[in-house]
Amino acid sequence: MQLVRFLAISLVLSLLAAAPARALTLLRDPDIEHALGELAAPILKAAGLSPARVGILVIDDAGMNAFVVDADTIFIHSGLILRMQTPAMLQSVIAHEAAHIANGHLMRRPINARNARTAAGIGSALAAAAGIAAGSGEFAAGAAAGIQGAALRSFFAHTRAEENAADSSGMRFMAAAGVDLRGAVEVMEIFRGQEALSVTRQDAYARTHPLSRDRFRRIQQLAEAQGATVRPDPQAEYWFARAKGKLSAFLRSPKWTLTRAGESGHEDIRLMRQAIAYHRQADLKRAMAAIDGAVARRPEDPYLHELRGQILMEGRQIKPAVAAYARATNLAPGNALILGSYGRSLLADGQVAKAQEFLERSRSQDGRDSRILRDLAVAYAKQGNNGMASVLTAERYAMAGRLKDAKIHAERATALLPRGSAAWQRAQDVLAAAEADEKRR
Repeated sequence: MQLVRFLAISLVLSLLAAAPARALTLLRDPDIEHALGELAAPILKAAGLSPARVGILVIDDAGMNAFVVDADTIFIHSGLILRMQTPAMLQSVIAHEAAHIANGHLMRRPINARNARTAAGIGSALAAAAGIAAGSGEFAAGAAAGIQGAALRSFFAHTRAEENAADSSGMRFMAAAGVDLRGAVEVMEIFRGQEALSVTRQDAYARTHPLSRDRFRRIQQLAEAQGATVRPDPQAEYWFARAKGKLSAFLRSPKWTLTRAGESGHEDIRLMRQAIAYHRQADLKRAMAAIDGAVARRPEDPYLHELRGQILMEGRQIKPAVAAYARATNLAPGNALILGSYGRSLLADGQVAKAQEFLERSRSQDGRDSRILRDLAVAYAKQGNNGMASVLTAERYAMAGRLKDAKIHAERATALLPRGSAAWQRAQDVLAAAEADEKRR
């Protein structure tokens, strides 16, 4: 799967000061999300949460923030991941956000968790998060997330009592998982002194997670109480290096990546990063040599086969790309992003009916990938099912915040689909979101 800015979840923000609209973009990559899931799993288990249910998604933003909008997802900015120096630092962020979920802190927020998983609902919830990242004081269009007229900061910001509780719970989860609590101290040291800055100069994390001197001292005391130094976990170190290494290879310049490709000490990660750098330089021969070297070292790794498929697909080697994605799918048949990549390659190869099958499997498992909606719409249109093509297009526009365009396609879908069918009802959901947006205006 391509790690690009393809999911513009950007409901237009009607900010009071007529500030420009702000979009949040998800960076969807199966390898990175798997690596983050490996880091999160012991923390989530210690919190009494299911690693199979709570996912970690990356937002394309150089700032430092992490937040939750429902009980199923922890959002982390790419900038925060790249600033972390150890697995324990990143795991401390995950533990803190997991504590907000486990402690029920989301219950006080007037946001419908079920709605946040619909196409329009995702855009609404993350549009609100975009406002806090931009430092907005008020959010006039808050009805999209059920917070009309409320201060945006009060929507996402936790109370000091909640922060203290999340600190205690999060560090307890870390200790139970065998993670070094000093990671939490090191993260908080980054944010020390931010409360003295104006709101517009603070990192979003500091605005939504207020850090006082007393709170910082408590975190230090909890870490000191752990006692003996915790031995590093080789598995955590590997997955941390892999997530950070792949993310940086896509976000930073190829030259920067090539000079640092081997810094993790893992040969497969070095080759993976080189493959990405050469691919971004349009050097297909070198990119393939590097990714083939990585695959040779981990032949049963579906994520390396998926990257191989991406390199081939974007190098216009369609049939070899189909084969690479097929191999990845066989190794990870339940991964929605890999299923979507395979479906996309089949569509490019002209295998429309088979492409539709895998794209639908992907969408049913994870509806937050706008490219799946786009590709599925194409597949249905090619087979003459314009009703399904229209509802999928409506959902894609809703997810991108283009509610006027979404309404046009939702109305078209309503006229073409059987009344009362599941797809017809999805069109009604988009129409309801579009009409609510019109009323706010």
